[in-house]
Amino acid sequence: MKFNGKDITELLALNRRNFITLIVGGAVGIGLSPLPWKMADDSAIWTQNWPWVPVPPVGEFLHEKTVCTLCPGGCGIEVRKVDDRAVKIEGRTDYPVNPGGICPLGMGGLQLLYNEQIRFTGPVKRVGPRGSGKYVNIGWDEALSMLAGRISGLRKVGKVDSITVIDGNRMRSTMAVMIERLTKAIGSPNYMRIPTSEDTFQTAGMLMQGSDSPMAYDLENSDYILSFGSGLLDGWGAPGRIINAWGQWRKDRLKRATRIIQVESRASNTASKADQWVPARPGTEAALALGIAHVIIKKGLHNTEFVNTSASGFSAFKEMVLDHYSPEKVAEITGTDSNKIISLAEGFAKAKAPVAVCGKGKGALNGSLYESMAILALNALVGNINMPGGVLVHDPLPLDKLADIEPDAIAADGLQRSRLDQAGSAKYPFSRSLFSNFAEAIIKAPKSPVDTLLIFSANPAFTLPDGGEIKRAMEKVPFIVSFSPYHDESAYMADLVLPDHNFLEKTDDIVWPAGLQYPLYGMTRPVVEPLYDTRNSGDVIIQMAKQIGGAVGDAFPWEEYEEVLKQRARGLFDSSAGLTGYDGATPAWKQMKKGNGISPDYDSFDKMWEEIKSGGLWYRPAHTYKNWGSLFKTPSGKFEFLSTKIELAAKEASLEEMGISATGDEAFMPHYEHKGHGKGEGSHSLRMVPYEMINLASGWAPNPPYLKKTLFDHQLLKDESFAEINPETASKLRLKQGDRVVLKSHKGEVKVRINIFEGAMPGYVYLPLGLGHTAYDDFLNGKGVNPNHLVDGGMDPLSGQPVWWDTPVKLIRA
Repeated sequence: MKFNGKDITELLALNRRNFITLIVGGAVGIGLSPLPWKMADDSAIWTQNWPWVPVPPVGEFLHEKTVCTLCPGGCGIEVRKVDDRAVKIEGRTDYPVNPGGICPLGMGGLQLLYNEQIRFTGPVKRVGPRGSGKYVNIGWDEALSMLAGRISGLRKVGKVDSITVIDGNRMRSTMAVMIERLTKAIGSPNYMRIPTSEDTFQTAGMLMQGSDSPMAYDLENSDYILSFGSGLLDGWGAPGRIINAWGQWRKDRLKRATRIIQVESRASNTASKADQWVPARPGTEAALALGIAHVIIKKGLHNTEFVNTSASGFSAFKEMVLDHYSPEKVAEITGTDSNKIISLAEGFAKAKAPVAVCGKGKGALNGSLYESMAILALNALVGNINMPGGVLVHDPLPLDKLADIEPDAIAADGLQRSRLDQAGSAKYPFSRSLFSNFAEAIIKAPKSPVDTLLIFSANPAFTLPDGGEIKRAMEKVPFIVSFSPYHDESAYMADLVLPDHNFLEKTDDIVWPAGLQYPLYGMTRPVVEPLYDTRNSGDVIIQMAKQIGGAVGDAFPWEEYEEVLKQRARGLFDSSAGLTGYDGATPAWKQMKKGNGISPDYDSFDKMWEEIKSGGLWYRPAHTYKNWGSLFKTPSGKFEFLSTKIELAAKEASLEEMGISATGDEAFMPHYEHKGHGKGEGSHSLRMVPYEMINLASGWAPNPPYLKKTLFDHQLLKDESFAEINPETASKLRLKQGDRVVLKSHKGEVKVRINIFEGAMPGYVYLPLGLGHTAYDDFLNGKGVNPNHLVDGGMDPLSGQPVWWDTPVKLIRA
């Protein structure tokens, strides 16, 4: 296959050289190489200039075990201490998720603990202009009184729906449960979650399998991994897990028992180290998946047992795919050679345990819901749903459900009102939150319909792809409260900050790490005493609810947050046998094949709870495979290629109202919704695509300063970031390496320098996520640009979630 006039193998060789310093090291996959050396090199000298650098005293060496929560991966970590001072973070070898593995962000966690310049040291209230970061310290009593008083005042005048809560905690975590509970007890319908591709996967599962089970890919037992943009080596899922798995896959270079195929328009770390890189135009992954399905069906390579006994709607799906998604048609859409599509289909269908994986980048870059459905349909076609090496279907973790709240009259009235963002309405039946609608409603209104905005574990002013509209909306909100421990962009917009502890200072849970194939409940524990006057946000919610009083206070009968964690954990004890220890002798993914014969390593709830608190772990490495007859909870009781739930939703609102361009049965099945993907037109001659890197935090947590030393001069040079562009495109635009340009979209513009890169698809320009901060300290503030300022905030028509579509941009010489 040719790409930019060169054979793919030639480009991959070039890319391997280009990326050699940012890849998984060695056949055994222990650690990242040469990142540890690069981090250590010059950093020791460079860090002497930091005023907050901890200087450990002479004392006893200690090791404390906990779990990292800087990403959804939930890797086990061990913190080395000298007396009370933490001095190093390493991966735990006694934790099943990531035996010994750890990513750069996890290694740098201490810099987020000790850096007083990026942390709030206690409650503050704003005294300067919004966004200036000028605050004055106040006490906790005053802070809680201010917030409780404001909420109580809004409740008294019946304006509970003018309160909105934004939650960045993972779905089903105890903090997310508590925050949503608070919102309901107050009476506001406006509880909003920061979207992820994991949410989209679960919605796809709900539509096609009947349950929104956790995303669970049995990667270690697969022999053919077809990744649709998932950055397996770029921070996807649990990075420590993937590091170990990659080493396993590459242990024997001659056998290469597991083939890894990366579908992605850019030669990322993952693409450059995969067995095969398949460049496809951004946003066309659904079409490619359906093109592969076309070949599988036409050649009779699908699993007839699954299709004939456990699937519904296959005839309609078959007809649609054969009519509309031939390799030739899909090649025109995706830019992928038709023969390559045929080869991919044959390789995928003939593998013993193939799995198709979705979730772009680290898993935060949403694709469309139809895209996730198309990829899930591929797994169904080859019968690898709930089979070893495939997509496993689980019930959620059996945590105890908290007692239902009893809303008072004020709350009951408020909860009957429409959501500001229209999520869950007939027009957006499968959406949980719609940030574009939320921002638009505020910006267009003469007076903000939101009076008070609470933000937990999120930085929407920086992370959402909306061209800065959330920030513009926040400027109109009269009162904003942030619970962030960090000086992030959203906290700088706040009127009041009630800072949470750092993750190394508190107890909290991790409910099923992203992508893991078996049930796991993790728990952090304080490895150091809180350095500053901060509080666990779980405790703050309880204290605030009690100050509001009445039915709101009654909904939170606990004295402290740990009591809630303990209450929910009882469900683990009551449900089925699990383990609280891992000795590393047999990987959990190997134990799963032994069936359900697990004996718990505890004999009472109190024993189990103490083990969870000390080891941070409860897991169940057992599974009932196949089980197709009773697995699916759809209306048909089968896997649905044609979703009954979408069909029913279309009776409440027209397809046009729902933003779906397809007609007839096609609208109820996975299909490709054309959204103008491809080369830009007119003055906007290029299309910008954001990408993520494992050594650059791009979510809510800030980037540890030392990771800046791992960025090369063609990624960040002083304060300037670089846009990657293909040599062919650069030649047409008469650009050379290092040229300064302006990229301008309909939403905004950024100034960057040019990096000419063979691995960039012609006609596209690529910008890294995680740079361009306007907050934090001198090591983060003003370094590079944020591509989210350019993104037009397109919404997926079915779920309503924001999607990082490729954005048309005009390139202007600076």
